[in-house]
Amino acid sequence: MRKFLLWFAIVAVTVLLAACGDEAENSQNSEEESGSSKWEEIQEAGEIVAGTSGTLVAASYYEGEEENADQLTGYDVEVMREVADRLGLDVSFEIMGIDSMLPAVNSGRIDVAVNDIEATDNRKEKFNFSEPYKYSYSTMVVRKEDNSGIESLEDLEGKKAGGGATTIYSQIAEHYGAEVVTYGNAPNEAYLRDVDNGRTDVIVNDYFLSKFGVAAFPEFDIHLHPDLKFHPTEQAVVMPKDADVLTEKINEALAEMREDGTLTELAEKFYKEDASQKPEGEIQEIEGLDL
Repeated sequence: MRKFLLWFAIVAVTVLLAACGDEAENSQNSEEESGSSKWEEIQEAGEIVAGTSGTLVAASYYEGEEENADQLTGYDVEVMREVADRLGLDVSFEIMGIDSMLPAVNSGRIDVAVNDIEATDNRKEKFNFSEPYKYSYSTMVVRKEDNSGIESLEDLEGKKAGGGATTIYSQIAEHYGAEVVTYGNAPNEAYLRDVDNGRTDVIVNDYFLSKFGVAAFPEFDIHLHPDLKFHPTEQAVVMPKDADVLTEKINEALAEMREDGTLTELAEKFYKEDASQKPEGEIQEIEGLDL
């Protein structure tokens, strides 16, 4: 009887270990399939679909008067075109507002998003990000005559700030007590004109985008705040969570572009500065933001 019980116990343990092994192997296979499926899908299509706004001067915008697909350009757009080319893929751009972009990546409507999107800790929990292709910091567009009454970040309290509903810049403005006025996928001109005419007081945004936005409309009584530089940022390609093979492929292409000078060349073309390198000088960190 004891021999029978011992034999039964050995058989039971063997079956249990085999089942655990199969479960672990299946789990590993599932993870590997999940990590490679997006890349395989893109390879099969021969095309990568990128979401972008087409409204950010220097990053993603339309050149000329007519909004034709051939005229879409900008640093982010051309970086993505070059990445796709190095991966042996075509690229198509789907135009949408920034507030729709990340949900569109999640739903599979687009494969990636390239629109000067900051890689934050919270976003990294929900999406994969490439290595940064742009480094920057935040600043403000204000009225020339009095800096819109803003001399410090704390002075944002009670001001009206133009911005997208879900952007980091709007979160910064709200963190300091500003009321955010949202526009949807509006062009730069709408935001900037409203600071000029007093409908809003300020735009908190990326330094490079703000610099070119202001320069594009010299008739407006606005400028970059002369003293405020804060919240250093890194911009990257956004991809679905766990699309690890796609992330690896895009990172390889970006590394090549950094090594051979393509990123620097594109950055200097659109920003007149090398935005692919970290900026020099002291930039104020903001405490207490859950980004």
